[in-house]
Amino acid sequence: GDYLVTIEEKSKATFLRAYTNWRCMSAGSSRVCVRMVGHKMEESYSETLKEQMSIVEMPLSDPPLCISCCPVNGDLLVGCKNKLVMFCLKYLVIKQNLTVLDFERSLILHMDNFVPAEVAFCARHIAVTTELDVLILKLELVEQSADRTEQCAHNVGVLEKPVDGNPSSHTSQLELDEFIICQKPVELLGEESKLCEIPITLESTELPTADTKRFQVRYLLFRRFTPDQSPFGFCEETKLHSVQLLPVYRTGGSVTACEETENERELLSLFCFFSLPHVGYLYSVGKLVELISTYQYSEKSEQAVLTPQFLHVITSEKLQCFTVRCSAAAARDEDPYIDTTVKACPPVALDVCTLRMQLFIGPRAICHFKNHIILLTKADSEDITERRRPTRRMLSRKADSIKSRTNSESEPGWNLYIINTVSTVQLYREMVDYSRTYENVKTESCIHLLSEAHLLVRAAIMDPSFLKSDEKEELLRAFRESCAFLGDCYSRFDTKDYHLALPYYRMSGLSMTEVLKRLVSEGDEIQTYERGLIFYLTHSLNEDLNEELSKESANKVLQIFCVADPVQLPHILCSPCMTNVCPLTAVKYLQKVEKMMPSVVLTLTKAFMALKMGDLMMYEHEMDSYKETILACGFIGQPKLLRQCKEGIVIPTEFAVHLKEMQPGLLVAATVALHENNKIELEEADMFFKALCSNSENTVPQLLVDFWEALLVVCSQEEILQELLLRVTSQYVWRISKQQLPETKPLKTTEDLINSCNHFGLIFPWVTSIMSMGTPSDKDYHEDISKLQSLLCSQSINIASALPVLEPLTEAGDVGLTIRVLCSTRLGKYEEAIEQLLEKCPDAAVSYAQHELKDDNRALWWNKLLPELCKRARLTGNDSPVLISSLKETLSFVAMELELRDFLSLLPEDGTAAFFLPHLLHCSQRKLLT
Repeated sequence: GDYLVTIEEKSKATFLRAYTNWRCMSAGSSRVCVRMVGHKMEESYSETLKEQMSIVEMPLSDPPLCISCCPVNGDLLVGCKNKLVMFCLKYLVIKQNLTVLDFERSLILHMDNFVPAEVAFCARHIAVTTELDVLILKLELVEQSADRTEQCAHNVGVLEKPVDGNPSSHTSQLELDEFIICQKPVELLGEESKLCEIPITLESTELPTADTKRFQVRYLLFRRFTPDQSPFGFCEETKLHSVQLLPVYRTGGSVTACEETENERELLSLFCFFSLPHVGYLYSVGKLVELISTYQYSEKSEQAVLTPQFLHVITSEKLQCFTVRCSAAAARDEDPYIDTTVKACPPVALDVCTLRMQLFIGPRAICHFKNHIILLTKADSEDITERRRPTRRMLSRKADSIKSRTNSESEPGWNLYIINTVSTVQLYREMVDYSRTYENVKTESCIHLLSEAHLLVRAAIMDPSFLKSDEKEELLRAFRESCAFLGDCYSRFDTKDYHLALPYYRMSGLSMTEVLKRLVSEGDEIQTYERGLIFYLTHSLNEDLNEELSKESANKVLQIFCVADPVQLPHILCSPCMTNVCPLTAVKYLQKVEKMMPSVVLTLTKAFMALKMGDLMMYEHEMDSYKETILACGFIGQPKLLRQCKEGIVIPTEFAVHLKEMQPGLLVAATVALHENNKIELEEADMFFKALCSNSENTVPQLLVDFWEALLVVCSQEEILQELLLRVTSQYVWRISKQQLPETKPLKTTEDLINSCNHFGLIFPWVTSIMSMGTPSDKDYHEDISKLQSLLCSQSINIASALPVLEPLTEAGDVGLTIRVLCSTRLGKYEEAIEQLLEKCPDAAVSYAQHELKDDNRALWWNKLLPELCKRARLTGNDSPVLISSLKETLSFVAMELELRDFLSLLPEDGTAAFFLPHLLHCSQRKLLT
């Protein structure tokens, strides 16, 4: 829109010119400025430049053959014999209120033996054709060298010529008297396209600056055709035409994004179209290079133009319109959740459709702008008289608005038509109305038509102008409606893609109740239900949707599943959406299913319904059908019998509340089974038990501690194991330190845990010895104390991690002493443990030593315990019989372990000889015996 570029011929010379500021001519100004590319603007011209059109001459060493302007950044690509020349668009600021367009020749692509017929240029992608060859390239930026000299030396980079046994595709054709030599047809995609044997040399023509860009070429596609590839047999006029690169942008993108700011357009996908006289080809050349669609024309085409929604083709007497798949491919590039249970999009590989056909006399050229088709025609004189009237009649019927202008002074027969295309919403409505003719037949034709309508709307929504469109709300409404129609099709028809009912209904925004009203006939007891509806209902009901069906709708769902998929009935009844279902009706349906397929889950569901009815006799009858262990495992099949989620909040069911009161052991066992089968996370279980016991966030109910203890028995994952050990430890410590009794009786005693769980160890004798002298108050919390000590006596818990948790108890009398000594022992600090015992409970010191000081720690008997006992006995004298008794036991042990000389050296010099003599005698006698 900022410039118009032309190839002009005058006096057998060819010129390349760009017209800028051209709007001044239409505004009435006749002033024109002619200048060369890169010509420096003179100050004297600067003021007048605002009111005059500029013609910019672009000199080239070879005549220009074809041109293309990049729709993304306005750069220009010119095709000449054996080369392509790139001009960068520049905006030069001359004064504060004056910006002038100019061009800079920046890059030349030299191509040996290559004469381009047409070229397309978009976002550094280049598509170039000869009569029968197509080559698509991408210019990629290369990281620049820090060394300026080296960079300049490599500004021209030559790709290695591939080694291939085939003759070059661009050797001049050898024409003899009766023969024409043709190359074999070839299609090379991606990396393989390097084998096309078209070497390309890049020559940078920019003046070197700090930000000079260096490019390299990546080959994306090469395709060679032969003249006999026409379905109508050999044709001398077989040649390619209408090469085009079509960009699809991200802006406007998300269907739900209605408040996007107007950002710079971001390229999402790129497509390339080119055509033979009877066949057109559409490729995706963005992230993946692949053929999307092939278009077969009913007659020879003259030219084609591709838009995001349609392909318009002109033949000798028609304007044809076809559907395209660009929006389907771009939608998959933009949204990773397409083709899941969340979102869907019609496939790229759908058969293409002819949307409409209009008759014209002698179409010669076509182009497209927004919602207009601009058509240039030239009719021979005899055609004008013979065919004018029927053509006009057809135009008035087919075209919405056609303006015709004939210049009487020009060559007769030329006409320019501007055709307004039908608005997207109107065409969508027509296609939906037409699809209804197939509704009762239940054919794929209905799905195909609605898919076309959906893609039409999707393409309009992906257009960057969508955010400013007057039809924005109408388009979004049409999008949701088209999703609902497609959901209906996949629900009603017996199709292999029945699963698509779910994502299309989700995208439509319809609730389950609304979907049921669309699909289920009132009072029709013999209605059949297809797989699509069952798939949609099963997924919707099994997910935690915040929608409660009415009693009538819930009962209707029961009837649907009883007919179509009775095995699912127990699972359907446990959905939060089915809260209002009639339990009596549910039990009747379940009893029918039970006769065919009895199961634990079905029995539990019947018990659940019995509780809802308040029928405890029926409840007990059902629960007595299986042993507790089987019932606990039965909940794995349907966890929603115990807990449901609404908006991320865990809510216990009436079943869980009843089990908590009557069978807490079964409830805990069931929750453990759920956790071990990955049906509930540890944090979810916390929320479940807290909600069940109506505890605040900061307090831990006994039932949750019971769950942790039970989980310790079966848990094998080290990470979860340590977390559980810390949790139960923390809870024991909290209760002991706060002198808080559990609100319910624990399900397992310490003895039960020691017998069933190897993470709870036998309590050491010296711990029992210390505790035997404990205060009476400790006996109230004996169970928690003994469980804590049992945990510390095992080797499972990580003591270093547990120390901060145990901190509140370290000063708590005998309990604190046992914990401190147990921690010191587990950390290998035996000397510290001995000192703590001698300080607080010397009675237990020898018992501790007998239990702990073994193997490598045996030397602590005589190096640490004996000297400490001697020292403390000396200070207290005969006032401490406990110390004296402990000293005698220690001397007896040491005398058995050491040589006489070593034993004698350990004895204190100021001791009473009579006290030590029996031990010395015992040591010497042991030596004599050995």
